[in-house]
Amino acid sequence: MTLRFGTDGVRGVANLDLTPELVIALGRASARVLGVDRFVVGRDTRISGPAVEAALTAGFTAEGVTVETLGVVPTPAVAWAAAHEGAAGAMISASHNRYPDNGIKLFTAKGRKLDDDVEAALEATLDALVQGHHEQDSSPTGDAIGTVTAAPEHLLAYAESVEHAISGRDLSGLRLVVDCANGSATTVAPHVLRRLGAEVTVLHAEPNGTNINEGCGSTHPADLQREVKRRGADAGVAFDGDADRLLAVDHDGELVDGDQLIAICAVDLHERGQLRNDTVVVTVMSNLGFRIAMTEHDIAVIETPVGDRFVLDALASGRHSLGGEQSGHIIFPELATTGDGLLTAVLLLDAMKRSGRSLADLATVMQRLPQVLRNVRVTSTSAPDLDDRIAPDIASAQEALGEKGRVLVRRSGTEPLVRVMVEAPTAEEAETVAERLAEAVAAAAT
Repeated sequence: MTLRFGTDGVRGVANLDLTPELVIALGRASARVLGVDRFVVGRDTRISGPAVEAALTAGFTAEGVTVETLGVVPTPAVAWAAAHEGAAGAMISASHNRYPDNGIKLFTAKGRKLDDDVEAALEATLDALVQGHHEQDSSPTGDAIGTVTAAPEHLLAYAESVEHAISGRDLSGLRLVVDCANGSATTVAPHVLRRLGAEVTVLHAEPNGTNINEGCGSTHPADLQREVKRRGADAGVAFDGDADRLLAVDHDGELVDGDQLIAICAVDLHERGQLRNDTVVVTVMSNLGFRIAMTEHDIAVIETPVGDRFVLDALASGRHSLGGEQSGHIIFPELATTGDGLLTAVLLLDAMKRSGRSLADLATVMQRLPQVLRNVRVTSTSAPDLDDRIAPDIASAQEALGEKGRVLVRRSGTEPLVRVMVEAPTAEEAETVAERLAEAVAAAAT
């Protein structure tokens, strides 16, 4: 058994898929393939985090690599430290998954996620190590073994960089509720927002190792919605477990999703002449209403497969200045090398304050078409020709909806699921088509 990269690093059940032996081997393989002499390592609040960190660090140091541990930090803090320190980076997190899962996201010395060819080379090296096909005498010994030091200063430097993103302005006068998902944002997000002058009420900031993402954060915003309304706050923001994504809530308790956040930021940058190429990059999951809104504001839309790495690739190749996903991974490449929930929150709130408009008003920039998502669980052995089997059903559904709707069926890159998404003029129509397609997928997968 070995590890394979999905759309966001490697991921699995800690101590079952991510065994100490495999993680040590992954550390060794990463050091060899990336060819660096230093790694910065962070983690989220999962109970398995310290154990995975110990194994990964053992692999790095066994290859003579120096390791600087950041402790509990957001994923973008690891990417930021990697880019500014010229070191490779590793973040130990399973993002929005429940606590039994864990994962490892790797970054180059420029703070960027790995290319496909690098991941392929890393997998091959990992396989060789696991199978024992490597030279034992090539391992360093004595004082050539790598060392480990704690480097909490990197988190403070990252936090300062987020504060400086709004060019000396502040968020004074804004009353906020912040849901930290009992994860990586727990200390740093309230710290930054308060330093910028906002009045902050904090939810779900008492991690115990098993409550990360549990009924809270960007995947479960109900508590945040209620608290924003109860307190009469101006807005609420919710992070996921490793704080690389963000969703928001307006003063009426209504959810503002990633599409709306990207639309708000795109129009704001466009109106200030700061949206490079008057273009925004999103994935195929973005709501049809987003595309309609961008057309109305003369903003071009580039579409990529699902996964922030694909958005990052398109941003880099076209030298664009904004991209992201409906899930709340939003990337400002002039300020960060990866999706950053805290940075997005600060830039969004700055736009609110500068405009003098409420978040609810800003969110009217686009009207979401009813969108229904269905997840169909499959196994690794489920119908290898599944795509071909369900192609007629997909074509029939799209033909029935015409230009007023959209159908997307895809395999998840992080879980054993097939995701069915349907957009239609009415919620009832979207529900009907999505249910029919989900049943077709389930039947074809057996």
